[in-house]
Amino acid sequence: MKNIKLLGLQLLLLVFITSCSSVSVLSDYDQRADFNGYKTYAFYKTGIDKAQISDLDKKRILRAIETEMSSRGFVKSEKPDLLVSIFTKEQERVDVYNNNYGWGGAWGWGYNPWAWGPGFGWGGTSVSASTQGSLYIDLIDNNTNELVWQGKGVGTLSNTKNIAKKEERIREFVYQILEQYPPNAVAMK
Repeated sequence: MKNIKLLGLQLLLLVFITSCSSVSVLSDYDQRADFNGYKTYAFYKTGIDKAQISDLDKKRILRAIETEMSSRGFVKSEKPDLLVSIFTKEQERVDVYNNNYGWGGAWGWGYNPWAWGPGFGWGGTSVSASTQGSLYIDLIDNNTNELVWQGKGVGTLSNTKNIAKKEERIREFVYQILEQYPPNAVAMK
């Protein structure tokens, strides 16, 4: 019985840790696009300039994209097959937890099978706020100027002063989003 409780506690801890750091990823693509023909890329400056984040975070995202594109065999080019654009959204998320422990919240006299006397209790409400962020990565066919693939990652952004942790979180977002590319490889998994 003790081993079952210990295993349950370990599983609960694992779920908690992974839920805090995970990125929910979706992707969509044009089924008529020939993804095998794309070998080079460049950043679509016009689209990137419109992203509503700091220039420093843009640089971090673009460096992470360069790393991931390079690891997939893409080469940065002046005459690219694909244009890469990004945009972001963020939303404040507020969770309210009602922590009412004890015997109740009313005062008075009466019969309770567990105790005699007035009702009493303790507890309260706690509020937790976090920032839910979305990062979109668009791949645009440079010849047709049409969107051929879009990846979206949604997760909690930590408002940390630790730059290394911030960069790590951005790399995690980009990695998990681009893990969905190319779509034919993902479908075979």
